[in-house]
Amino acid sequence: MFAGLSSVTWQQAAMYAIGLILIYLAIGRKYEPMLLLPIGFGAILANLPLSAVLSYGGERGFLAILYEAGIRTELFPLLIFVAVGAMIDFGPLFKNPLMIFFGAAAQLGIFATMILATFLGFGLKEAASIGIIGAADGPTSIYVAALFAPRYLAAISVAAYSYMSLVPIIQPPVIRLLTTRGERTIHMDYREGDVPPWLKIVFPIAVTMIAGFVAPISVPLIGSLMFGNLIRESGVLERLSLAAQNELANLVTLLLGITIGASMTAERFLDVKTLMILGMGLAAFVLDTAGGVLFAKLVNLFLPEGRKVNPMIGACGISAFPMSARVIQKMANDEERGNIILMHATGANVSGQLGSVVAGGMVLALVPLLAG
Repeated sequence: MFAGLSSVTWQQAAMYAIGLILIYLAIGRKYEPMLLLPIGFGAILANLPLSAVLSYGGERGFLAILYEAGIRTELFPLLIFVAVGAMIDFGPLFKNPLMIFFGAAAQLGIFATMILATFLGFGLKEAASIGIIGAADGPTSIYVAALFAPRYLAAISVAAYSYMSLVPIIQPPVIRLLTTRGERTIHMDYREGDVPPWLKIVFPIAVTMIAGFVAPISVPLIGSLMFGNLIRESGVLERLSLAAQNELANLVTLLLGITIGASMTAERFLDVKTLMILGMGLAAFVLDTAGGVLFAKLVNLFLPEGRKVNPMIGACGISAFPMSARVIQKMANDEERGNIILMHATGANVSGQLGSVVAGGMVLALVPLLAG
């Protein structure tokens, strides 16, 4: 009757505490509740002694089956990309193409953290998986880690989604450190007007084909994102677009979260390297934010007065869409009431979503060649 209770180890008890903290952050602080709550509960399930969720009587439990079917095959992250693609409107990016460069600049932390991780003793593939945390793109982090570093998948996934949820806490201090109040109060004009429908349809097709020619291994990532966006912009699949944005996104997010949580077993999660991954993930996130802001300041050196960009939008080059854009708009309004830069921030944020997927594709294409 008390076999389970008497079998609890201190490591498992520690994982219960971690699971409860994640659940508290989801419910009490409302930090990414759709992900942190199932991840936290999954961590508790996986560490219950003699639990049948992972294995029972020599057979795989239901969470082990979900892991094999959805994570090891990369199916869940790709389905999430279809849903995300259906949510994204590239219109603000088309109206101000300059924003696409911020999506590239804000990937600086990925490659800087890769170098740091290799110096700390991680293999190149593991280092690449850790660096991708900085993109603030959970599905890309899971996809790359499942291929390159399955041993650290739980730590990388939890770090990616935790730091995504902490965007409102992490980004503002970094931005204030790197900018002056005068820079944070820069106004930016927004060009009104409709984007031609044909452009919105051609864009996802063209991006997918270019990715296929340049880096074929990136096609599952980019193709899934662009397929979802094509469904949205086609104008003839409204029901499927809404289903992708709602039912598909909600269901897959639910299964993804609890499955990632179930991979957080004590023997895998509680070690020094997990703490190192969490620390380097935070560093990658901070460096990505800094890279975007510093690039915006660099661009301003070459722009005339009246056309300078507010450096804060550079921070939106990460992939935490649309949270980062909202955080930047709030900061702009706090600095000067009535300063509206939301559409520019959204354009940079959309570019960051695309940039993170491209960065993931580059990592998948180049790292195996470098690793030999």
